[in-house]
Amino acid sequence: MTPAPLPPEALRRRSDVARLTFTTTEELVDGHQLLGQERARSALEFGVGIRQEGYNLFVIGSPGVGRRTLVEHLLEHAPPIGAAPQDWCYVNNFADHQRPVAIGLPAGRGEALRRDVAQWIDELRDAIPAAFDTDEYRDRLGRIDAEFNERQQHSFEDIGTRASAEGIALLRTPTGFSFAPLSGHEVMTPEEFGKLPSERQHELAERMRHYETELEGVVRQVLVWRRERAESLKALNAEVVEYAVGRITAELRARYEDLPAVAAHLDAARADVIAHVDDFRRTAEQQQPVEVAGMLVKAEPDFARYQVNLLVGHCVDCPPPVIFEDNPTYANLVGRVEHLAQFGALTTNFGLIRAGALHRANGGYLLVDAMRLLQQPYAWEGLKRALRGNEIRIDSLGQMFSLVSTISLEPQAIPLRVKVVLFGPPQLYPMLEAYDPDFGALFKVAAEFAEDVPWTDDTTEALARLVAAIARRRALRPFGRAAVGAVAEECARMAGDATRLSANVREIEELLQEADYWAQKAGNDTVTAADVERAAHERIERSALTRERVQQAVLRDLIMIDTTGAKTGQVNGLAVYSLGRATFALPQRITATTRNGKGDVVDIHREIALSGAIHSKGVLTLSAFLATRFGRRRGLSLSATLAFEQTYSAIDGDSATAAELCALLSSLSGVPIRQDMAITGSMNQHGEVQAIGGVNDKIEGFFELCRARGLTGTQGVVIPQANRQHLMLRPDVVEAVRAGRFHIHAITHVDEAIELLTGLPAGAEDSGGGFPRDSVNGRAAARLVQYEIDALPRPPAGRAIRAHRRNA
Repeated sequence: MTPAPLPPEALRRRSDVARLTFTTTEELVDGHQLLGQERARSALEFGVGIRQEGYNLFVIGSPGVGRRTLVEHLLEHAPPIGAAPQDWCYVNNFADHQRPVAIGLPAGRGEALRRDVAQWIDELRDAIPAAFDTDEYRDRLGRIDAEFNERQQHSFEDIGTRASAEGIALLRTPTGFSFAPLSGHEVMTPEEFGKLPSERQHELAERMRHYETELEGVVRQVLVWRRERAESLKALNAEVVEYAVGRITAELRARYEDLPAVAAHLDAARADVIAHVDDFRRTAEQQQPVEVAGMLVKAEPDFARYQVNLLVGHCVDCPPPVIFEDNPTYANLVGRVEHLAQFGALTTNFGLIRAGALHRANGGYLLVDAMRLLQQPYAWEGLKRALRGNEIRIDSLGQMFSLVSTISLEPQAIPLRVKVVLFGPPQLYPMLEAYDPDFGALFKVAAEFAEDVPWTDDTTEALARLVAAIARRRALRPFGRAAVGAVAEECARMAGDATRLSANVREIEELLQEADYWAQKAGNDTVTAADVERAAHERIERSALTRERVQQAVLRDLIMIDTTGAKTGQVNGLAVYSLGRATFALPQRITATTRNGKGDVVDIHREIALSGAIHSKGVLTLSAFLATRFGRRRGLSLSATLAFEQTYSAIDGDSATAAELCALLSSLSGVPIRQDMAITGSMNQHGEVQAIGGVNDKIEGFFELCRARGLTGTQGVVIPQANRQHLMLRPDVVEAVRAGRFHIHAITHVDEAIELLTGLPAGAEDSGGGFPRDSVNGRAAARLVQYEIDALPRPPAGRAIRAHRRNA
């Protein structure tokens, strides 16, 4: 029996706005910033609350369903991970400058330490030169120098006096001391010395050698006294520095006595200041330039080695950090060590260590988009290593893979206490679980967000509160009760289901903003249902250029689609096209040819590798149906060919299976198919028609073409009965059906489709395996019998004539 057309009421569900108890959304209290998602909320609360290792979260869902909104809402009052978050600093390791030391401090004290140390350095730069510029220091220094000079002078004067008494002078030369014979009070010239008797010359030479030996002893003694002077001077300087540095450092150290790591660092810094006190005493005028790469550069004292590099600081009594890392590169996650270019060389120090997202989120929560994370080289491995080891270790990728030879730092690792929340699409979670052995141990909580929610009175009220919240947050006009009902209907269209509402908050918000714009254009104080419908219509029209061009090609017969008459072996299928956010459907001519053969059905697209696996499955399914219906007793003497005409790209899906079968039966039976009808539907091996996707787009696509050519009152679309619950057609399509100018038929079996498209009964199989003669199946069976007869071997022509004559 041919199914009757669906009534207009079945084509679009209307919101029951009478059940809404408000006039405008101004009267409503804001609801949650999302729709439904109770299961996801429960999973998130569990994942945030549990403190065991490895219970990080993976939030599953498409963008726009409110994943981040709900996560951030739950984390607003979430407790810290472990103890309160700490401030973290890097300081110089005075024993090994390449391995800076990490120091953790209570929240707020890291900044205080940085300021205190900076002030300590400034005070030392003033106090140390001042300590050496006192009268007491100068007096003590003078006494040390006077004692040394007195010893030295007395020793040389004693030798000079004794030598002079024996006729030998002690001379001071640019290179040191020497002895020469005297002639009276004058030094002998070489000529005068040569005129002396040899005995006198020998005597003088011996005396000079004696005094030279004695002088060498005095010089050695002077060197000892000089070392003693240096030691005395060093002790004096140490005493002065100790007084200046010790007093200032003791005051600073007392503030951090409760932090052993800070106290130990201050002790090491104090010792280094004493060891390098000359850096503090040297004034800018005393600094001597040095030559570097042919240039004279004034060498500045390095006071930065005493500073504190505050990596992460927190305020006191602040909530735990919630960090969203939008660009999760390896360096942005685990931190990096920067370098400075100086005279063609790259240098670095602990002050150039920069924090990563893990440092900033330490003690709290880190939110990362999983797809962006996986697209960054080594970022996923770096995150896993940090979570496995519970520490943040800053390693340069260039050093790790020997890509650069620059000397870098090896900062001390920082303990990590963090809960990571990854956001990813539905298909990513099972892939990571299947292919990454570490994933399941590190991300034990999956929170799955639904794409849609049931359309009930409760969800309609929740949607109204959501509309109210968005309107207030975005400063939109209030939405009237009918407008909220129109928003619900559009949400059902977004979901492609008359029983459900789309949970995509982003798309809902965009719809509300656009409806508010059209309300402004219309001069409305509140947004009306007409404004919402206008916004939905204009959104479609803004992306309709490609659809219109293809439709124009059909209207100009560049793409051949018939919407009137009847043809054998030809049917109108329906295909959905997606271009970005624009989705539309257009009819697609499907043709079939049949001939004598061995039971094979050839899909032209599959033969040239333009058919997807699901479409190939559909073709094999209809082949099995044909073999079961017509070939159980004698096999099929049939070869058939199927083609999607004027299609030049890959096709996939099995929603055209019912249409392909109708085209095959039409070709086989010789019964023409109505071209004013289009059909969509999958089928199984028993001929039962199964649900397909995009049913609203497909109906509206064929309706658009028929309306462009002129509605005749006979045109329509055949859909699976299972898709009836998904119908949320545009109001203009519903009105055309109400006026009897367009029709929608829902079927459960392909035989119903055959009867609708041909006007003849499909024909039920009798107990003997036959079909009624005037049915489509009967004519198809007769043609197959004829194919079988035609396939039998024929006798020679002469024998056939003689046999005929005998029979005559």
